[in-house]
Amino acid sequence: MTNNAHKRARQQANRAAGNDSPTGQRGRVIASVVIVAVVLVGLFAYLSNRDSGTEAGTGSGAEAGTALESLTTPCPPVEGSPERVSAFGGPPEQCIDADANSYSATFVTSEGTFTAELDPAAAPETVNNFVVLARYGYYDGTPIHRVVPDFVIQGGDGDGEPLGSSDLGYTIDDELPASGDAYSDYSLAMANAGPNTNGSQFFVVLPGGGARLQPAYSYFGQVTDGTEVVDAIAALGEPGVDGPPTSDVTVETVEITETPL
Repeated sequence: MTNNAHKRARQQANRAAGNDSPTGQRGRVIASVVIVAVVLVGLFAYLSNRDSGTEAGTGSGAEAGTALESLTTPCPPVEGSPERVSAFGGPPEQCIDADANSYSATFVTSEGTFTAELDPAAAPETVNNFVVLARYGYYDGTPIHRVVPDFVIQGGDGDGEPLGSSDLGYTIDDELPASGDAYSDYSLAMANAGPNTNGSQFFVVLPGGGARLQPAYSYFGQVTDGTEVVDAIAALGEPGVDGPPTSDVTVETVEITETPL
């Protein structure tokens, strides 16, 4: 009786675990059915997004909430999205017309405001990407998370944990200058994690800092107004330290101005 009772108990336990045969086939069959069902649901969702993604995302972007899931990022309204978008399913469509317009970006920060003229002739895809992110409000409320005195200030991390590790959901390729001479004082360039890994992070070159840079970063603009604000942010760095500023600096908004040529 005791042996039979133990045997029945083991059999019940094995059935509960899905291992009622020596090889556990029942459990694997059930798992396989579940996996196939999940794959089919995912495939259906993928095809639905592919078929309707661009049209569904075109317009204000309000429908997407905090994420855009289409395979490319549709163009936001010129006046900006009514809500901040922080995650994207793919690189942006072509949303700027550099033949007809010039573009500038005004960085409103907790330390003041500075403005950069963007240079689509030097880096058309980079400028397009930056304009799209700014118009989706991606940069709103983000920190200047890195200050290196006499070198650079860096920002544009919308969701990184730790700061500096943001992930847009896509990357764009490099558009590199011919030489490091492009990195003049107060020039604007993209930070990266290696070749062709550009996303949202940017840096402003501090006076004299360009001499330390090789042409490995996409140059895409030049600060033309408010350099004293850049200097004030730079002054919050600790001498000889590559790290966050000694007090928080927030990019409140990045406003894009589009001017007919």
